[in-house]
Amino acid sequence: MNKVNESIWSGRVDHTEDRSSFRYHQVVEVVDIEKVSGGCTIIGFECEEGVRRNKGRLGAAKAPNALRSGLAPLPWRFPETARLFDVSNIVCDGEDLESAQQQLGDAVAAILLKGSKPVILGGGHETLYGHYLGVRESLGKEATLGIINIDAHFDLRPYDEQPSSGTMFRQILEQDPNARYFVAGIQRYGNTQELFNRADLLGVTYVMEDEMIPGCLESLMSSLEDFMNEHDAVMLTLCTDVVNAAFAPGVSATSPFGLDPSTVRAIIRKVAAHENTRSFDICEVNPTLDENGRTVKLGAYFVNEAIAGFMSKLT
Repeated sequence: MNKVNESIWSGRVDHTEDRSSFRYHQVVEVVDIEKVSGGCTIIGFECEEGVRRNKGRLGAAKAPNALRSGLAPLPWRFPETARLFDVSNIVCDGEDLESAQQQLGDAVAAILLKGSKPVILGGGHETLYGHYLGVRESLGKEATLGIINIDAHFDLRPYDEQPSSGTMFRQILEQDPNARYFVAGIQRYGNTQELFNRADLLGVTYVMEDEMIPGCLESLMSSLEDFMNEHDAVMLTLCTDVVNAAFAPGVSATSPFGLDPSTVRAIIRKVAAHENTRSFDICEVNPTLDENGRTVKLGAYFVNEAIAGFMSKLT
């Protein structure tokens, strides 16, 4: 675990005692996992080995701390009883992706067992597999788990040679008979026909990007509600490359025809507020490719939406 420098959590101070004037940096508690109790818990995953294996553009390992810096000055508009913890970062040691994913899984399971909602700051989208390991460990093998992904890509590539940031959902679906997969934002020309065929073979529910126009989301929201109600638990993952490149240039693989941020925001709000949703991760923010910090700032706002959804159930 790489301890977070608490100076990252800094920003404007409007008042030192009036909690209604507080911002994130004034309420976050940087602690060891053992001291977590309820609320939401941030954990970072400093890893891009999966992106490297998938031949993507590197830089996502820098995202966890960048996202913290983006969150720090945002107003904290939650009840006084709401708590936010930060248990620092899991770091991938060299090319040992699998060990890092297991470490993340162990940490996520520990957070869930403390009655807290994990908010995981990736990292490449290989973050998702570690996230999954933790949720599954906390649930047991028999519970049904619904995985909701906001993404331009299926990430159903073969993993017989080695896992990467493009294989996680195939790994899960082929190894876990009680997991189901719903992905929203799929690009028609961002995935090969073989990947569409594989998605159909594995029973994936998917919604195309061009079917997700702002103002026409009623059908999607109804489908998400049905999916969440059908499972004992739900986990949510966001691959930031799903967002239109004009709003999110700092990602490994940009999407010129990507989603409007308001659409992504609406999905996060919907899913995070559902009683079955256990956790959230954000992946593929790449500060080294960002322009004027736009993607990092947008990512921080998405994280805030997830926390708001979780807090609506906890308080």
